[in-house]
Amino acid sequence: MSSSPIKILGICGSLRKDSFNRAALHTAAELTGEQAQISFAELAQIPLYDQDLKDKRVPDSVELLSRQVLDAEAILFATPEYNYSVPGVLKNAIDWLSRLDPQPFAGKPVAVMSASMSLFGGARAQYHLRQIMIYLDAHFINKPEVMIASAHKKFENGQLNDEDTRQHIGRLVSALCDWTRRLQR
Repeated sequence: MSSSPIKILGICGSLRKDSFNRAALHTAAELTGEQAQISFAELAQIPLYDQDLKDKRVPDSVELLSRQVLDAEAILFATPEYNYSVPGVLKNAIDWLSRLDPQPFAGKPVAVMSASMSLFGGARAQYHLRQIMIYLDAHFINKPEVMIASAHKKFENGQLNDEDTRQHIGRLVSALCDWTRRLQR
């Protein structure tokens, strides 16, 4: 018995066109096979969070992201590490969504991966992202962990050329699909 593909929303914490994290999300999409369909959110048009702005009208870019998160069955974050934490653009998008009702992340299965030029591969950013999402009731998978260290040596022209890392990303997507199905039961 074959089940329908899991709808995963990929959210990249980097705005850079040639981001290693964006490339990692695209690698995940390549590796999903028939188990999932990955679509991608864009954070570039989301303004800085401002309660006064929200009180007037939630921006269209925030409404779009909220719909994407609500429509997805699971979320896959890919985040760089900036100063031992998540980038401001990602935190800002989460802050916007945290103020909405219904809460888009509540009960969502979530996975995270990170790519960094450092030897830690973004581990500290992943830890902070998990802390940030606790209050929003997101349900992270714990393993496998995908922390792509020395990313500048593993990507070339937007393509991940490290086979071990590709396999780890494939296992992460499979685990996210399995976790999503478990939570849906």
